[in-house]
Amino acid sequence: MRLTFLICKKEFKSYFASPIAYLLMAVFGLIFGGILYRQIRIVMAMSFQAQMMGQSQPTNLNEMIIRPLLGFASTVSLFLIPMITMRLIAEEKKTGTIELLLTSPVKDIQIILGKWFAALFLYLCILGMSALDIALLFVWGKPDWRPVLVAYLGLILQGGCLLAMGLFISTLTKNQIIAGGITFFLCLALLLIPYYFDTEYKTEWYWKAINQVSIVTHFENFSKGLLDLGDVVSYVSMIFLGLFITSRSMESLRWRS
Repeated sequence: MRLTFLICKKEFKSYFASPIAYLLMAVFGLIFGGILYRQIRIVMAMSFQAQMMGQSQPTNLNEMIIRPLLGFASTVSLFLIPMITMRLIAEEKKTGTIELLLTSPVKDIQIILGKWFAALFLYLCILGMSALDIALLFVWGKPDWRPVLVAYLGLILQGGCLLAMGLFISTLTKNQIIAGGITFFLCLALLLIPYYFDTEYKTEWYWKAINQVSIVTHFENFSKGLLDLGDVVSYVSMIFLGLFITSRSMESLRWRS
C-alpha cells in the first residue's frame, strides 16, 4: 500500500509540475461558471415573467439549475478525461522509464492503482471547480443538498470508470496524442450509444444489454438524486474491468521488457 501511495503522490505532483492540471481546472471552471450564469439568468427571467402574469410559484433550484449543470459537467468531463490519462503510461514508454519501473520490485497492481488514483484525484480537483459555483447557490438559496451529493457521487463513479479505460489505452502506445485521441473516441462512443442506436425504446434483450454499456444510462438516475444500487454496481464493474485489462496489458509489457 505504501508503494501505491508513493506512485500516486509522484504522479499527482507531476500533473501540477506542468500546465496541464491548471489548464484543465481553468477551462472547466470557466465553462461551468459561464453555463451557471446563463442558467441563473434564464431562471430569473422565468420568475420575473411569472410575477408579471400574477403567478407565484417557488423556484426549484435543484431541478432548474443544479441538475442541468451537473448533467452538463458530466458531458464536459468526457472531453477532459483523455487529457488526464493520455500521459500515464505512454509518457513512461516514450521516455524509456517504463523498463525501470517494470523491473523494479513493484507489483503491476501497485503501479496501476497508484496512477489511477492520481488521475482520479486530479479529476476531483477539476470537479471541485464546479463545487465552488454550486456552493454559491447554497449561500443565496435553499436547494436540497442530498440530490447534489448523489449527483456528485455519479460524476465520481463515471469519471473513475472512464479513467480506468483511459489508463488501459495509455498502455497500448507510446504516443500521448494517439492515446488521448483513442480515449476521446471511446468516451464519445459510450456517450452516444443510446442516441445512435436508439436503445432506450427497444425491448429486445441485446439492445437492453447494449444500453447498459452507456455511461449516460447510469448517470441519469444520479442526476435526479436517485441512488440506484444497479447503477453503482455497473460503474464499479466497469472500473474493475478497466483496471483488470490494464493489468493484463502491463503484464504483457513486463514480459517484453
